[in-house]
Amino acid sequence: MEQYFSISKNCSTLYSAVPSIDISKPDSKTLLVKACEEFGFFKVINHGVPTEYMSNLESKAVNFFSLPLSVKHKAVAAHPFGYGNKMIGSTGDFGWVEYLILTTNTTDQSSCRKFSSIFAENFSWVLNEYLSAVRKMACEILEMLADGLKIEPRNVLSKLLMDEQSDSMFRLNHYPPIPEESDGHNLMGFGEHTDPQIISVLRSNNTWGLQISLKDGDWISVPPDHNSFFVNVGDSLQVMTNGRFKSVKHRVVVNNSKESRVSMIYFGGPPLCEKIAPLPSLMKGEDSLYKEFTWFEYKRYAFQSRLADNRLGLFEKIVAS
Repeated sequence: MEQYFSISKNCSTLYSAVPSIDISKPDSKTLLVKACEEFGFFKVINHGVPTEYMSNLESKAVNFFSLPLSVKHKAVAAHPFGYGNKMIGSTGDFGWVEYLILTTNTTDQSSCRKFSSIFAENFSWVLNEYLSAVRKMACEILEMLADGLKIEPRNVLSKLLMDEQSDSMFRLNHYPPIPEESDGHNLMGFGEHTDPQIISVLRSNNTWGLQISLKDGDWISVPPDHNSFFVNVGDSLQVMTNGRFKSVKHRVVVNNSKESRVSMIYFGGPPLCEKIAPLPSLMKGEDSLYKEFTWFEYKRYAFQSRLADNRLGLFEKIVAS
């Protein structure tokens, strides 16, 4: 028997609040910093990623998710990489979604090779050209943020993504059309959460579903734009900026549209041994709001938690007023 996961919280109808930033302009670094401080989320236009890279990978994803379930289950690999359906992680979270998670570490491409025979022979090529372009864009954004914050060296953040041991991941999500027996009610595709990594870069097809939470707790729907990317601050970047940048809480709902939603997310993470703490150049005599931890420690804790948990709470310091 299928399970349906209805939305209980009210959603605002505001759409215009999401910042749209042209990163080809030299003065956009100020807008990037402001967006990370106020929203933890923004849309990127004139990003330089070729359209064909996006459409080619989306086509591969659509073809994969259209396969019989028995074939898709052949893509199941050792946790956390592989194919999943409805169950998100191992802690009891569910959603109206199926997904495929791959490593982006160039020294460990076994999962990509494993799935090439299922997708097609050139899947690894299509994936790698997309990831290379998106990683480059993510690094450019991080360096512009460093410029905006007057951090030196300007690659203090981007070098973590470029490290050959970078623990970054890539996720393909498919949200099928709403089933008729759900009576047209919205379903929870992916429950509210923040991303643990430094930065997340999302591209989706032209189907609604993504929502972000504002500071006042209201949820706003993000208009889809298949030609652009959406970037959000992760928990690690919030810590590294000592809370100046906010890791945005977001979710995906499935409405009564007959269209599937397909999203592709690059999660830019540091090496497992990297120590995560506020950057000294940003402190200027301020107290650190967080205890130092390694990315491995935080990742292990985050993936053992429920989606909606405040995972940074364990690492927050009690600062005397």
